[in-house]
Parts: sequence; structure tokens; C-alpha cells
Amino acid sequence: MVVSQSEYINTLSNSHPTDTKEIHLKDHKCFFVGGVKTTIKDKEVVKGSMYVEQFVPVDSKPNHKIVLIHGGGQTGVGFLSTPDGRRGWAHDFLLAGFEVFVVDQPGRGRSGYSSTLYGEYIDRELDIDDCERRFTSMKDLGNWSQAKLHSQWPENGKRGNDVFDQYMASQVNTMEDRIEIEKMSRVALADLLDRIGPAFVLGHSQGGPFCWLAGDVRPEKVLGLIAVEPNGPPFFNVAYGGHVHSHLKNAKADTKRLGDKDWYVTSSKSDRPGGITYFPLTFDPPLGKDEQLIAELDTQPTKENLVQCYLQKEPVRKLTNLQKVSILILSAEASYHSPYDHGTSNFLKQAGVQHDFLRLEDHGIKGNGHMMMLEKNNHIVAEFILSWIKDKI
Repeated sequence: MVVSQSEYINTLSNSHPTDTKEIHLKDHKCFFVGGVKTTIKDKEVVKGSMYVEQFVPVDSKPNHKIVLIHGGGQTGVGFLSTPDGRRGWAHDFLLAGFEVFVVDQPGRGRSGYSSTLYGEYIDRELDIDDCERRFTSMKDLGNWSQAKLHSQWPENGKRGNDVFDQYMASQVNTMEDRIEIEKMSRVALADLLDRIGPAFVLGHSQGGPFCWLAGDVRPEKVLGLIAVEPNGPPFFNVAYGGHVHSHLKNAKADTKRLGDKDWYVTSSKSDRPGGITYFPLTFDPPLGKDEQLIAELDTQPTKENLVQCYLQKEPVRKLTNLQKVSILILSAEASYHSPYDHGTSNFLKQAGVQHDFLRLEDHGIKGNGHMMMLEKNNHIVAEFILSWIKDKI
């Protein structure tokens, strides 16, 4: 039974059941998947291995497996605990009888990083201004209209506070080459699903499109995809109030494009050539060698506080593999994703992919930002996701 947010807020002085209930494990281990042998400087090495930590509850249920994939600048730690010391989403799923697989993306965390193998990286742990503005203190510093609704960060979200400092300590370097990240992760996810069998796949932010990769490469082994504010919007990044997000080093957002509203600028260069991914998915008709999708402004008007996003130019290529799986796109009320996640949904619809696009605030869960798995009501959000999953099992 899902606890209402109002009930939870009234008991914040006490722990949520997820934070106190004993969890009994039948097994807990780690392993690596993926990786491709390659020769660098006359030495044969494996590039792209992905670390996986496996938790098996004593009361695990049939068809209850889930893979949790973190976003940019993060590792799997974000699903294990919150910066204010509470349990993370991994524990919600364990208590619901799920076998949980928490990954560190290739070239990240315990998967290991090597500049020789993976090239340049982005110093995410140094982007303090950007983290305050986009993730923790957007009520004061955010430059999109939904930002003022943020109320779920455990404290004021400013540097110098213990919770913020814990969050910043969790930030790590991220590979700059997004196409290479997705290319390696596609191999690793196929290997993981082949190894563990049918599972749900949950991806957050930069890891959100890994849902599309998993569903594209192994649709028969995906029980459902949960894309929590997946990287977007389609094709072009946007900058709010003149601020280009720190991870978009090469984005050019100094000239307004057709359709841009006063409060944002769309980048002049396509960032995601695959529309919702950097590495192309399987389209029908297929893309030819060196061929890319052509973007076109969606002419369907949006509300003033929503971005006018892009779709494929007709004739539309279909995503036939993703049509075979159940999909949820989840968006939070105050997040910087709130103005444009509808664009990802519309892109999938245009490509023939039926799915659920749900905004938390429409279901009584208010005040969340992009890092909802770390916020005060993280367990309420997890219960909402579990309620969607239960209909798919």
C-alpha cells in the first residue's frame, strides 16, 4: 500500500519503514560484465567493463529483478544511501522482494577510469555552482519557473552544510565522450541481461537512455523500463537564463532558434544525433552508414513554462524493439527536466512506442527535484514506481 506524501511528511521526525525494517539477504556479491578486448600501446586490454553489485533478499519473488543505473557525475552509491544518512532505493526494492543489481557505468566508480582507455573527462565534483543551481538549491538559484516549487532537499542545499557536502563528495568524474559511454554500456547491458535473465531496468538522468539501449539490444529480456528524467530533450540541449549546464561543455547556446521562448535558448548544434540517445538505436527503416536522423521543431504548442522540443522529420523511422516493452518516463515537479521531459515522451510516441509519461505532482507527490532518490520523500517516490511495476509483473 502506497503511503501518501502528506502522511509521510507528518512523520518525518520518525523513520520511514524502509529506513528501519530489517532486510535479510540470501546473497550479496559483485561481478563485472561487458568489456571488449582491444590493443592499446601494443598491449591487449579490456575496455568497457561494468561493475555490478548484486543483492538477493531471502524472500525474493519470481520475476522480481531490477537493474539500477545512476546518472552523470554519480555512481551506484546514490541508490544505496542518501546524503542525510537514510537508506536508498535499493532497499525499497529489496523489501518488495526484488533481486537488485546496482551498477557503476563503464569508466565510472568501481568500473575504473583510465584516460588512456576513455579519454578526457568532466570534473563534475568541482561544479559546485552548477550542483546548487540544478540539484539542491534550485528554489533559490534555479532559473526555470518550476524551480521555486522545490521543497524536498533535506536541508537548504547550499555549500557548507553537512548534507550538501556529503552530496558533493559523491560526485565523480564523467567521460566526456557520450557516444563511447553508450556504445560500451550497450555491450555491458546485453551481457548483464543475458546473465541474470528477465529484469526491469531503471535508469536516471544520463543513465536514463541506458533504458533505451537495454530495450533495444535485449527487448525479450526486459520486463519493463523505468526512465527517471532521462537525458534530454530530443536532439538539442537547452540553456535556461543564459546558463549552459556544466556537463555540456561544447554546447553553443548563444543565439535563439525558431520556437525558443524568452526564458531559454536551444543549442545550435545537435547534441543527441540519435534523438534520445548519442549512440543510434535500431530504427525501421534502418539508418544507413553515416546517416543521422533529421530533427524538426514540434509545431504543437506547449504551455509557456514548457520547452518547444524537436521531433523526427517525416517520414518517421520507428523504434520497433522498444515497441515490445513496457516503459515509464517519470518526471518531478521542480526539476530542470520538468520543462522538457514531455519532448522525450513525444519522440517515443512519434516512433510508435506506447508508454506511460507520468509527472509526480499529478499524483500528489510534490516538491521534488532531479535527484529525487536522495530527497526527503525518496521512499514515497520508490513506492510510486513500485506501484507501476506491480501492474507489469
